[in-house]
Amino acid sequence: MNEHRRAIEAIVMVADEPADPRMLAQLIEVAPAKVDELCAQLAAEYDAEGRGFQLIKVAGGWRFQSREELAPYVERFVLTGQSARLSAAALETLAIVAFKQPISRAQVAAIRGVSVDGVMRTLHQRGYIAELARDPGPGQAILFGTTSLFLERLGLNSLDELPPLGDFVPSAEVVEALEQGLRVQDDPEPAKPAVDPDAPKWYDAPTDVDVDVEAAAEAAADADVEVEAAADEPPLALDALDVLADTPPQEIE
Repeated sequence: MNEHRRAIEAIVMVADEPADPRMLAQLIEVAPAKVDELCAQLAAEYDAEGRGFQLIKVAGGWRFQSREELAPYVERFVLTGQSARLSAAALETLAIVAFKQPISRAQVAAIRGVSVDGVMRTLHQRGYIAELARDPGPGQAILFGTTSLFLERLGLNSLDELPPLGDFVPSAEVVEALEQGLRVQDDPEPAKPAVDPDAPKWYDAPTDVDVDVEAAAEAAADADVEVEAAADEPPLALDALDVLADTPPQEIE
C-alpha cells in the first residue's frame, strides 16, 4: 500500500465529516481525480475482504461507515437516547423540503395542512435545512432546501440519488378503495317519516253524536236566565227568636 492510500485512510478516519476530495488532494499533493481513484480502490478492497466497515462517498466527500447488515450490533452499542431522534412531523416536513425544494414555509404548511413553524425551526437549528433564496413574488418569502448534512445522514452523494417520488404514490386500486371508503353511500330507500302524512287528523275524525249547535246555544241561554232570576229573589232569612215565638209551647203532663 502506497503512502497516498495510507494518508487518505488516516485523514478520513479522524475526519468529523465527509472528507472533500479537493481538500485531500491538497494534503497529499495529488489531483482531485487521483483521490477519487485511490478511494475507489480502497473501497473495493474493503468490500472484497468483507470488512465490517466501508468507504463510501456521501455529500461530495469520502467517509467510513459501518455496513448496513451489521446495524443491529451497532444499535446495541449505542446508548439508548444518546442521539436525539426526529419526530414523525419533522421527518414528514424534511421529506417535503427534500423533494420540493426550493420551497417556502407557507408552501410546506399548505401540503401538510398544519402549521410548520416550530418544525422548520428545529430542522434549521439541527442543520438539515437552510435558507437558499427568496421568492421573487409578492412578500419575498424565504425559500428553504436541504443541506450537505442531510445528504450525509442519509448516505447520499447528491439529491439525484433520492428515490423517485412516484415510487411512494399509491396504486389506482388503493386510491379507488380509499375513495370508496370516504364516499357517503346513498340509502336505497328514503327514510319514512315517524308520522304518516296521509293518516287522518284528529280534527277530521267523524263523531257518533250529531250536535245541534243552535239548540245547544238556546239551552245555554236559558240556563243563564234561570241563574239571573234566582239571583234577584230575596234570600230566605230565618230568625231563631221568631221561630221560637211562633212555636206554641208544649204541655207537660
